[in-house]
Amino acid sequence: MRAGSNVAAAGEGDLIARLERRLFREPPFVTVPAALRDFVTGDHALGNDLPDISPVRPAAVLVPLVARRDGEGAGAYSMLLTQRAAALREHAAQVAFPGGKIDAADASPLAAALREAREEIGLPSSLVRPLGYLDGYLSASGYSILPVVGLVDPAFTPVPDPGEVDEVFEVPLDFLMDVNHHERHAREWKGTLRHYYAMPYGKHYIWGATAGIIRNLYERVYAE
Repeated sequence: MRAGSNVAAAGEGDLIARLERRLFREPPFVTVPAALRDFVTGDHALGNDLPDISPVRPAAVLVPLVARRDGEGAGAYSMLLTQRAAALREHAAQVAFPGGKIDAADASPLAAALREAREEIGLPSSLVRPLGYLDGYLSASGYSILPVVGLVDPAFTPVPDPGEVDEVFEVPLDFLMDVNHHERHAREWKGTLRHYYAMPYGKHYIWGATAGIIRNLYERVYAE
């Protein structure tokens, strides 16, 4: 794995072309794998025991990248994230990607992620260029998450649904792709010490599944 100081060097050439080469063109799976350890990424990836999940609920999230400066490396882009509404019953006030459960009416995980982005932050699907899928992520809360990376038109202005999202903000991609910002934290959850990635940025505490998915993006783009 490259050290964070080498991320800029790893990003030579067009970052978007690199992502399209290294991401999955199709979802790595459609139905939830029968053996949960088939998940490459998840809350178990840092040595946590797999939780007793039944049933596992399929979900999809959009990992939105926005070109904010001229250039080809990570420094030219930011990642769009949300602060979930404090009144929500699940994952209240946490930093998250736009996304949620895959409905029966959704044609694909991509369709689900785009629908949720429209509903949560007012992002028209026409302003998103899908680039590919990351590895599926298994969360301890019982979700099988399929993240799809998409390039968002910089002209987009978020219109968050106040019932779901308190804030929409951006983080420079070069900050998130610097392994020196990938901290290892732990806390007790349901009587067990759980380990997870965290990437504090200003007032925002990016952690858990969101940080784990960002870490997977780093590994997909910058791994040797």
